[in-house]
Amino acid sequence: MMLIVVMSLFTYGMIRQIQVWLYEPMPLAEPTLVTVTAGSGLGKISTNLYKAGVIAHADSFKYYAKWRQLDRFIKAGEYQFNGSINSVEVLAQLVSGKVLEYQFTVPEGLRYRDFVTRLSQHPAMIGKPVPDAQDWLSKMHSRWLHPEGLLFPSTYRFASHNLPIDIIEQAYLKQLQVLQSEWAQRAENLPYKTPYEVLIMASIIEKETGLASERPIIAGVFVRRLQKGMKLQTDPTVIYGMGAKFNGNIRRSDLTEDTPYNTYVHRGLPPTPIALPGRAAIYAALHPADGLSLFFVARGDGSHEFANTYPEHLLNVRKYQLKH
Repeated sequence: MMLIVVMSLFTYGMIRQIQVWLYEPMPLAEPTLVTVTAGSGLGKISTNLYKAGVIAHADSFKYYAKWRQLDRFIKAGEYQFNGSINSVEVLAQLVSGKVLEYQFTVPEGLRYRDFVTRLSQHPAMIGKPVPDAQDWLSKMHSRWLHPEGLLFPSTYRFASHNLPIDIIEQAYLKQLQVLQSEWAQRAENLPYKTPYEVLIMASIIEKETGLASERPIIAGVFVRRLQKGMKLQTDPTVIYGMGAKFNGNIRRSDLTEDTPYNTYVHRGLPPTPIALPGRAAIYAALHPADGLSLFFVARGDGSHEFANTYPEHLLNVRKYQLKH
């Protein structure tokens, strides 16, 4: 009888102690990272969590996870634990797969190469393989052979197991979705045959101005030029065609050089986009402002002066560019 009482008290004491270990908050002085690799056993996971100071007792965590039959649902990944957390909460996080997320942002107007360079230099992406453009375009069964403009500039979140190709594919699909959505709601009588031509125009608008209020006005200028058979004569396309030769200045000889992107030489749109356009620029390309203006010149403060006729434009050039 005495033995039964002792064993009962011992069992009760152990249960109470396990409960203490399970629910005892572990105050973390700073965010703590623990990686659960695919195929790791529960014992190794418990040990790693204990060594990191995230849980109070390794065995109690292990036996609790087995008792609740949750060990089979623990997901691999990189986890971050903050503040004061107990073993039950840790297990819940591992089961839910709430892994540490990283953030990657690319603003509108950058080029494809900038997107890829920034992505490869992200701390969580360093050393990971970056796919060749033609490889991922082929994999995605893209109708287009040039990657410029095909990735949507935005903020993307990802986990440590993700590769650059995951973000590139996400950005490509997002750009397709935005383009198709905006194309379906386009204005009438536009000079575009395909959504891809809209993407080209949007990229030019994106490079011409950073002012939201000016995007539809500049779109209107370019649309009217296309409709009248005039050359676009836009510097950003010339710069894109110059490639590595561009040193910050455009010379008169650059404006006459015959590259596919020189809109001072060739009529119509260039063969591909020249940057990554965002939704606002795509919308502007599809909803150009009404008006008569055919010319514009930079004022020097980020805005532009518009003109309906070439003589008016020359006066604006003298005023804002030649300072006469």
